[in-house]
Amino acid sequence: MNNNKYNSIVSLTGYVKVGTAIPALRIGECDFNAEEIIRISKNAVEKGVKLLAFPELSVTGYTCGDLFGQNFLLDKALAAIAYIKEQLSEYDIVVIIGAPLRIINKLYNCAFVIYKGEILGAVPKIYLPNYSEFYEARWFESGELIFKKTINTSIGEITVGNDLLFESTYYKFAIEICEDLWVPLPPSTKKALLGADIIVNLSASNEMVGKHEYLRSLISQQSARTISGYIYSSAGFGESTTDLVFAGNALIFENGNLIAAAERFCFEPQLITSDIDIDRLRSLRQRTSTYLLKDSDYKITASEIVFSQNQVDYAKFPFERSYNPTPFVPSGESQMHERCNEIFNIQVNGLAQRIIKSFAKSLVIGISGGLDSTLALLVCIQTVDKLKMPRESIVGITMPGFGTTDRTYNNAINLMKRLGVTIREISIKDACLQHFKDLGIDGSVHDVTYENSQARERTQILMDAANQTSGIVIGTGDLSELALGWATYNGDHMSMYGVNTSIPKTLVKYLVKWVALHNLDKQACDILMDIIDTPISPELIPADENGDILQKTEDLVGPYELHDFFLYHFIRFADKPSKIFFLAQKAFENKYDRDTIKKWLTIFFRRFFAQQFKRSCLPDGPKVGSVTLSPRGDWRMPSDISAAMWLKEIESL
Repeated sequence: MNNNKYNSIVSLTGYVKVGTAIPALRIGECDFNAEEIIRISKNAVEKGVKLLAFPELSVTGYTCGDLFGQNFLLDKALAAIAYIKEQLSEYDIVVIIGAPLRIINKLYNCAFVIYKGEILGAVPKIYLPNYSEFYEARWFESGELIFKKTINTSIGEITVGNDLLFESTYYKFAIEICEDLWVPLPPSTKKALLGADIIVNLSASNEMVGKHEYLRSLISQQSARTISGYIYSSAGFGESTTDLVFAGNALIFENGNLIAAAERFCFEPQLITSDIDIDRLRSLRQRTSTYLLKDSDYKITASEIVFSQNQVDYAKFPFERSYNPTPFVPSGESQMHERCNEIFNIQVNGLAQRIIKSFAKSLVIGISGGLDSTLALLVCIQTVDKLKMPRESIVGITMPGFGTTDRTYNNAINLMKRLGVTIREISIKDACLQHFKDLGIDGSVHDVTYENSQARERTQILMDAANQTSGIVIGTGDLSELALGWATYNGDHMSMYGVNTSIPKTLVKYLVKWVALHNLDKQACDILMDIIDTPISPELIPADENGDILQKTEDLVGPYELHDFFLYHFIRFADKPSKIFFLAQKAFENKYDRDTIKKWLTIFFRRFFAQQFKRSCLPDGPKVGSVTLSPRGDWRMPSDISAAMWLKEIESL
């Protein structure tokens, strides 16, 4: 894929293209193994890879047994390393291979880092498994006490140390070997705290029933805990099967998420590549105040090996990451069910606590027949059921106005009837007409005053009805509306507890659908399905000549799926506009063209900055996901800040 079709200006310097390989292997045949490593490395160069990992002891094979005590094998291994570095001297790729290394009278299981004809360093394995099927201590010594030192070998001087940290022009990486990952405090934890963006693990982990899932979980957790990229390469076909089988695990993780994987039990060599987002990892670390190295906790240092390397030219090489166009929405039916259930429990428990602490006798909620108020009503239903309060304590008020259509009105009434809540109908038309008269407003002019007065009239009714029934007003506005400021200040913007405050619009419909399919009877389900299919609208402008909704929100502010994508990447990862623009083109390449995305990205940033004053006085509401805009928790920004710098970058795209 040529990224120029997206945007030639976007700089992807924050990424590094990495690879993990499972080569063909012949045990003890160092010359063959070296040629295979060279072949795959050159193939990786053609794919733009800058950092490539091979399995543990990949030069000799992991299963050589007592042959590791033969100087002939050890000498051949060193000669093979010299040959590999010579053959790869012209290529801008870091290659990490496994081989044994003698230091004085001891043997160490090492990872050799080769770049541009040099051995940048060798990292010894610290934790040697010597239990069950493993008996590495029979041949090797732990590298625990080896800190940066230079040793003389038959192929020249080599820097060796378990404290080595390799620093390229734009990323840092560290190495651990197999069992090092499985211990209570892996070396990678300390290396990440000292600045390693990527951890490379050279492994030779055999297969057993259930072990693979445990391994993936272990890598995922370590990658997430250290907020790092994690490249894992484990021995495969070709290793001895006298007692064990090696499946060839090649895995790439980023911050706990698997982004690339090889086929296990494959008889052919494999090269797996992907792009790790270094900028994102560093941004997350910077914002996580507990991600730090305390002198009182650790007395550790690292010896940095610095080298200069060119960045990936994504005009020539493919960008291999894919991005979910709906990042707030879980993928897969089982995950969707689990996530929706969890979200509802958070909303319900938050509301239940507020009811108890405020001594509320009722829940007052405006029911419009739209998605947001429907979701809020469903949360109220589950809450009163859990508290063993009568459903009649929920006072659902429908407030027809100038733009209310028969479809939304009937859905609102029928849903409330089906759910057994107290129904009140209070038209706002006469009150608004009187208001227009008092202000000297021409009601035929459908301007912002015409629209906002309706929203504020509805909020006044809800607030007073709550006083009347000793209750609290339940807010229905969602996260996407808060981001865009698509709410009337002191109108639908205000409530006594907002249950949807951190639910984005793209997720709302899935939550409503989940309740419809799993918790309600067919008649209620049919009503909810029609609500889901109804165009999103505040219904503040009269309907068209056919009685259909004329004022459609997404025609005015843009597609919510785009805005939710922008919001997620801006808040969750602090991505700059040009990067969000590029990622959006990747995610929506078959749906929106670049001009459309640029248009709505401009609108997003303009509105997000201009509407902060509404978020600064946001009512209480439960945090549900990793992205929320509460001024008391996750997002604090001056209401009068300028968006000029962000908008200028978008203009330059």
